[in-house]
Amino acid sequence: MKEMKIVKSELASFLDSLTSEYKVFAPVKRDGFVAFQEIHSGGEALLDYVNSKKPPKEIFLPQSEVLFTYRLGGEGLGIEEPTFEDKPMVIFGIRPCDARSLVILDNIFNSQEYKDVYYTNKREKTSVIAIGCNQPSSTCFCTSLGGGPFSPEGSDLLLIDIDQEYVVQAVTDRGEKLVKKHSQFRQVKPRGLSLMQKVTQKAEALIKSKVETGKVKTKLDGMFEDPFWDWLHEKCLGCAVCTYLCPTCHCFDIADEATDRGGRRLRIWDTCAFPLFTLEASGVNPRPTNKERMRQRVMHKFKYFVDNHNVAACVGCGRCIKECPVNLDMRAVLNSILIR
Repeated sequence: MKEMKIVKSELASFLDSLTSEYKVFAPVKRDGFVAFQEIHSGGEALLDYVNSKKPPKEIFLPQSEVLFTYRLGGEGLGIEEPTFEDKPMVIFGIRPCDARSLVILDNIFNSQEYKDVYYTNKREKTSVIAIGCNQPSSTCFCTSLGGGPFSPEGSDLLLIDIDQEYVVQAVTDRGEKLVKKHSQFRQVKPRGLSLMQKVTQKAEALIKSKVETGKVKTKLDGMFEDPFWDWLHEKCLGCAVCTYLCPTCHCFDIADEATDRGGRRLRIWDTCAFPLFTLEASGVNPRPTNKERMRQRVMHKFKYFVDNHNVAACVGCGRCIKECPVNLDMRAVLNSILIR
């Protein structure tokens, strides 16, 4: 399908029409920061932003999620699984790095070997509409991970800002159907395509950070006992901001909340940065200090995940760099590994 366009002044009406049929999530500014939340009118969506502080992964993998409830009655133990909402969903305004992170999460929760029904139920009925990054942040390094400010991977539609209009690329059949269904999309003129080329080239040139991540895994293969880990962790606070704001981190804990006659089982975000993450019932902890936990974070993202899925568990969004309270920069960590 050829590129189309949508005039910015008609974007709100397009979103309004979506809310009548879909559960629509879009970036909004609440309590001083940008996050993805459900909207009920097009005017609620925030378009002038670099990226959300929290990634939209929680739409598919909530921070806390009930897996089932149970109750002991006269006929024994009864288990009730949650009902899934039938209404389809749209994520609007997601950045290309976050759209690509969903493809990475699919390796865990929607693979051929294992399908997590809580994740896949939401994922399979969701259309993803991304907006490219005209002004990448100084902490972005998506091009080092195989992505880019206008990467289409993980999106159904990709919108590219050319001042008063967006050029619209239909990436999938689902995206093409959305375009055909809504009258706000029209044929783009050659001038619009020319502007798109200039915008994309300018934005890509703004990403100055370059890390040869393809070589990191080979280095890490022989670095498990390297003295490098002895000092790398020293200023890390173990606060887990980097993991909770990461669009690809997916570790979780399972907890039961019980009463005398029943209860519920929950899945809750967890992180390898916490001492309790690997604490065994015996009292033994195989990762007793920050050193082992920092090593695990780096190894998991850039070695173990690559071994298992042939892709790094990182999209270069830069949240872990921007929000780290002690300025621990993952780009510097990876470049330090490369010179070992």
